[in-house]
Amino acid sequence: MADLKLAESFAMVALNAQRSLELTMAKKVALRCMAAAVILELNLEGGLQNQVAQMRLKQETTGGSPEGTYRKTVLVPLAGGKRDLDQELPWWLHRVSRLSAGKLVRFERSMAASLEERGLLEQIPHLLGCDLYFHSAGVSIKEYRSHVEEYARITEFLRADVLEDGTMTDQSVCMLWLLRESGCMHDLFSRNELDQVTRRMVSLMQSRPLAKTLYPLRIRRGFEIAVKQLLQFKKRAVSTQAGSGVNFLFPILERSQAIFIDTEAMLPGPEARLRDVLTRLESKGHRVRVLSKGQVPNLKIDNLVYEAIPHAVYGRVPIHGVRLLPKHLA
Repeated sequence: MADLKLAESFAMVALNAQRSLELTMAKKVALRCMAAAVILELNLEGGLQNQVAQMRLKQETTGGSPEGTYRKTVLVPLAGGKRDLDQELPWWLHRVSRLSAGKLVRFERSMAASLEERGLLEQIPHLLGCDLYFHSAGVSIKEYRSHVEEYARITEFLRADVLEDGTMTDQSVCMLWLLRESGCMHDLFSRNELDQVTRRMVSLMQSRPLAKTLYPLRIRRGFEIAVKQLLQFKKRAVSTQAGSGVNFLFPILERSQAIFIDTEAMLPGPEARLRDVLTRLESKGHRVRVLSKGQVPNLKIDNLVYEAIPHAVYGRVPIHGVRLLPKHLA
């Protein structure tokens, strides 16, 4: 079991299934939240406003800290040569929201390299490569895959901490905010559980000073907000208090596309259909586990759960197969 800090744990959730070679809108949002996780990580280790913390911050911004390079790629541009780093948490997170795409990419490379070196992250063919049109065209797309067992450990602990009664850890309080801001909430919680998650966050705002400071903050920017507005029509898709469903939903549509996998036979039965799907997925290097069979099987592909829905594409000749639809959108 790896001993991971907050930023590393969140990075394994946020980078999982993201395209590794392109800066998509979804990944840009995730990277900004990963940078915010670095600040929250420092805050949890002793605060940003005591003498010891200030000495550590100055060491890390000048390259003298042994903590690892991923912190420096965030702290150096945020500090901006300032001598006085005695600032409140909202100031630091506001600075994170203004990081440029170039700085976010440098941070991504540093964090990914750190996790890959420890065997916790790898690059594999993207799930889109299994789609009929991408597969037949020979298009190669890469994605990140987090270590399956470690990913399960992180997410199962967080789910238990949030959904069960008891006092949540400060790290889980931070993780909930990071999931909300990055649009990764659906990767961990079902639609039916989002009501409970919302109630938990409201309760935390009333009882925990950290949540009271953190949860009202938003770190999305510019075009990302415009994209969010374009997705307003999806607001009714998730039922949560105070219309917060769209906050949980955005931007999962970009990172979860309906993949069409064709089958060899016309009008195949459930068993033949599932066999063809498994063959395609495994040939592309994906780890697949069949959770349930039948007309609409549930498959765990790498770290995410999909429904394999029978479907046909109609042209000159109908092509039969399945659509892989993320479970939370089904």
